[in-house]
Amino acid sequence: MEKYTTSQDLPIAHHRKSDDAIQTLEQHLRGVANLSCLYAKKLNLEDQGELIGLLHDLGKYSQAFQTYIKSAVGLLNQDEDEEFVDAAGLKGKIDHSTAGAQLIWQELSKQGQLGQIVGQILSLCIASHHSGLIDCLSSDTNSLGEDVFSRRMNKITERSHLQESLAKADASILSRAKELTSQPNLIPAMQAALAKIMRFAPNRDDKNIVVQQQLGLLVRFLFSCLIDADRVDSADFESPKAAKLRAHGRYTEWDVLCERLEKHLAGFKPSKKIDPLRCDISNHCHNAASRDKGIYTLTVPTGGGKTLASLRFALHHAKKHKMDRVIYVIPFTSIIDQNAEVVRNILEPQGTEPSSVVLEHHSNLTPEEQSWRGKILAENWDAPVIYTTSVQLLETLFGAGTRGARRMHQLANTVLIFDEIQTLPVNCIHLFNNAINFLVDQCGSTVVLCTATQPLLDQVSAEKGALRIPAGNELMPDVKKLFDELKRVEVKYQRKRGGWTNDEIAALAMEETHRAGSCLVIVNTKNAAQTLYDLCKQPDGIPLYHLSTSMCPTHRRVILAKIRERLGKRLPVLCFSTQLIEAGVDVDFGAVIRYTAGLDSIAQAAGRCNRNGLRETGIVHVVNPQNERIEMLRDICIGRDKAERVLDEYEDNPLQFGNDRIGLEAMKRYYTYYFFARQSEMDYPLSTKTIGHEDTLLNLLSGNTLAVHEHEQRTGQGPNIYLRQSFMSAAKAFKAIDAPTQGVIVQYSKEGQAIVAELCAAYLPDKEFDMLRRAQQFTVNVFPNVLERLAKAGAVREVQEGTGILYLDYRYYSDEFGLSETPVRNMEAWNA
Repeated sequence: MEKYTTSQDLPIAHHRKSDDAIQTLEQHLRGVANLSCLYAKKLNLEDQGELIGLLHDLGKYSQAFQTYIKSAVGLLNQDEDEEFVDAAGLKGKIDHSTAGAQLIWQELSKQGQLGQIVGQILSLCIASHHSGLIDCLSSDTNSLGEDVFSRRMNKITERSHLQESLAKADASILSRAKELTSQPNLIPAMQAALAKIMRFAPNRDDKNIVVQQQLGLLVRFLFSCLIDADRVDSADFESPKAAKLRAHGRYTEWDVLCERLEKHLAGFKPSKKIDPLRCDISNHCHNAASRDKGIYTLTVPTGGGKTLASLRFALHHAKKHKMDRVIYVIPFTSIIDQNAEVVRNILEPQGTEPSSVVLEHHSNLTPEEQSWRGKILAENWDAPVIYTTSVQLLETLFGAGTRGARRMHQLANTVLIFDEIQTLPVNCIHLFNNAINFLVDQCGSTVVLCTATQPLLDQVSAEKGALRIPAGNELMPDVKKLFDELKRVEVKYQRKRGGWTNDEIAALAMEETHRAGSCLVIVNTKNAAQTLYDLCKQPDGIPLYHLSTSMCPTHRRVILAKIRERLGKRLPVLCFSTQLIEAGVDVDFGAVIRYTAGLDSIAQAAGRCNRNGLRETGIVHVVNPQNERIEMLRDICIGRDKAERVLDEYEDNPLQFGNDRIGLEAMKRYYTYYFFARQSEMDYPLSTKTIGHEDTLLNLLSGNTLAVHEHEQRTGQGPNIYLRQSFMSAAKAFKAIDAPTQGVIVQYSKEGQAIVAELCAAYLPDKEFDMLRRAQQFTVNVFPNVLERLAKAGAVREVQEGTGILYLDYRYYSDEFGLSETPVRNMEAWNA
């Protein structure tokens, strides 16, 4: 382990309060360079990674920064040292990220057009390493088209401290930087990466949308290498105990993990009629694992066992191709912990260190504007098997700031399994498609798109970005036959003129529970679930259950366990749930009632009915409720309208749909209508309210044509830079549109109360590192408008001032419905 000095004379990067140790700037720059080099090697860009790591904090050699940091940590005394400054007032105001960017730009931009391109890419990473990737051209209304990058590179040296930093920098740092900038392969290696992007592009035109977005992704990848290296090196110095928790890619061998899974599967004894088919699906996935890397689809009806089947493919594929990790991406509304728990029980047998193999990451407990303590707690997906959400994955690829972006390099040489891919937001389709093609073609990853209802992601506009799925890359040999063999329900389309009243739906739910023994009602809003629950509540009546995302994962798990226990014993049970239960939740009800929604949602709901084939046929009722008030839920509204169109066409001619309302033909027809209706939304439209003018996120992250045109109008010529993206504006707009949630820890059960108490009392970040992992299971993700109302009511507080980690007042959490905006418990119950 590297020794840290206590000398005050050397330029320093960080100071550790616990033992007064300092990390010199030279130690930090070398540490970051080594890690960034290692991460960038995944794309054969190790020299580029090392160079940006070596120079990212060059500006910290300035007198202004050294005086500031030494004053801040107490190495300069207010009474004794003349150079002492008020550090609090200077925080974030001394530029230390421009100097290194300027040095690279000056050195490389002299080396022709390619040198300029490479110089811009590397300079962008350094200049952005505290803010998130900056705009190349401005998209701000007041400065639309302004060349932000060139302005930054031309910043006067008195303000960037470049010349002063060069004069004071450690000779070893400057010597190694000179070696790297003089490397004969520095520019050709980047040229090869750029040529590889061009090779797969439409028309092989470097100015087209697809190429330009993927060049931006290449910048973000290198930026990710730098950010993660910087955060890891800094955090490991500040908290050596937390440093010991890192695996740094040293994981349990794939051989061992494959063996554990195969041992589990070998012990599986078929007991249900459907089990032989599930085994067949699993075997097909195992056999396909030896195929080349690429994009694959796994189209299996709900209840076909694709969770473990896809994992079997992933582990054996990773072993065959010596891949780094498996990342399982689960949709926004899904219950992630169920799948992770099943896999953890298999891959982490007794005696294995918890979370050493399977890591869950699906809550935002810390805000994006992180303190150093927050940075220490940030995860960087350093595990062999990751379970995360679509939200986290999309934030990693497109989100603002640095927290999500730091994980992007971990997507290289990885098997990515997308569960229920049909839930991908329609406005992200082109952005997502280009990113997935980039990860597969440029980063050596494999992607599997799992669902019973495959969207047509390869059939959208290729000019803007369609998935490149080669013919024959479906993992199942005969999908139609599989669907015929796994048909277990009858869908009854019960649309009524004027719609069903709540009382009528509640009566149908009770009737179906008595008839079939159990009934699941899936609605489109939390309010509808609570209303129906209250209507059916009777003293000594059928046990009722409620599920929604207002409940923390532990609470949902407890409710699901009770439901499964009663279902297993064939005892009556009636459950009201939002659509979260549709994606990957293993329950088997005798009957299902589904509010009208997209045909994909109806098919997913049907997968919770007669799932194990225990009955001859399960019944799924599709009903249209009165006065539903879902106008603001655009995805559901359009999906409902297109589903109703397909279902009406089915009534006219069932034969053309193979006599199956939710079969393959019906689903293809549905997606054709749905995508045609929404093709103008697939490039992520932005309104004037969001960004000051009408634009699209896809344009901001590619050619940025509006900003380029405005620049030409202002200056009479095109921008003199190759990359013209508005990275920061796009990233901020991405978050603004998607209304990002923040995790709030709730006091469900004694364990939830204890976690909140421990976090409130804790001091050292390495203790919090472990506690926050536990706290994720007691977290509810809250939208900004709800969070604001809770804050005004005094119902949310920080566990410690300045951490940004929030917890909910005990009184605002219901044992029936979860988080509430009004008090539902009293403090006497808390003390009970």
